[in-house]
Amino acid sequence: MTAAEEGMAAAGRSQAGRSLQGLAYGLAAYGLWGLIPLYFRAVRHVPPLEMLAHRAVWSLAVLVIVAGISGQWRQVRQGLKAPKAILMLGLSTVMLSVNWLTFIYAVATAQVLQSSLGYFITPLVNVLLGVLVLGEQLRLYQKISIGLAAAGVCVLAVTAGVLPWIALVLAASFSLYGLLRKTMPISGLVGVLVETLAMTPPAILYLAYAEQSAMATEKDAGTWCLLALSGVVTSVPLLLFVGAARRLQLSTLGILQYLSPTLQFVVAVFVFHEPFSGAQISSFLCIWAAVGLYAADSLAASRAGWLDVLEPD
Repeated sequence: MTAAEEGMAAAGRSQAGRSLQGLAYGLAAYGLWGLIPLYFRAVRHVPPLEMLAHRAVWSLAVLVIVAGISGQWRQVRQGLKAPKAILMLGLSTVMLSVNWLTFIYAVATAQVLQSSLGYFITPLVNVLLGVLVLGEQLRLYQKISIGLAAAGVCVLAVTAGVLPWIALVLAASFSLYGLLRKTMPISGLVGVLVETLAMTPPAILYLAYAEQSAMATEKDAGTWCLLALSGVVTSVPLLLFVGAARRLQLSTLGILQYLSPTLQFVVAVFVFHEPFSGAQISSFLCIWAAVGLYAADSLAASRAGWLDVLEPD
């Protein structure tokens, strides 16, 4: 084997190793996000708004340490100097806060099935926003997928007599958050650190007010430990996701993202024993059909793109 061939083989092994590492990171990130209802179930006695405030404060502490270790404070300072970036990060902070608060409320009120539904339809809402805001074109199967998802939401609203607002708010807030972050030239870790930094002052003010007005929940040592753990619970999956995103193709990440709502669904039905009615079954069947069609279309489009590169006209 020549030196060039040995170099190519080594590069191939290195790339394969990065891909396997990225797959492990991705599975861990989405797996932890899928199991995160178990954590918030343990602190459901803490009101959602108070829990959100604690989550912001403790997450900031963890992210500050990580940013210091990874030497990204310079990027944070640069991001804070751009007025447009500050405005966009302010808007994304609002979307992230709404998403976190709604999810915490869903777990606290035993509505994890709705949160699962919301994260199943999030990729489809992303596609719809791409059309409405970015002027992207829909492929045929994408149109059918969005139609099936809309049908699933309508079935649940009509047959159950209740609009699944938790699912809709989670999907809309996270999709809008993703759209805002897509337009910002700021890395994932730096962006989340700045967003959490923006959340922290009002979070501290709220916690101080709650303590003085006796609104805050009485906490024992175990509860304080769980609250402090919220920083790790929030930050670790994010860091794993950043590692996966650097090593995997977007199409692979697109498939992995369904692991999270699938695990949330399993936890809701088999661990929390939430009622799974006929209306919900019909709704989820529509959503799962939409997700399957969307995933298959995305894989086909990805393969076609690679063929275009490998076999140019």
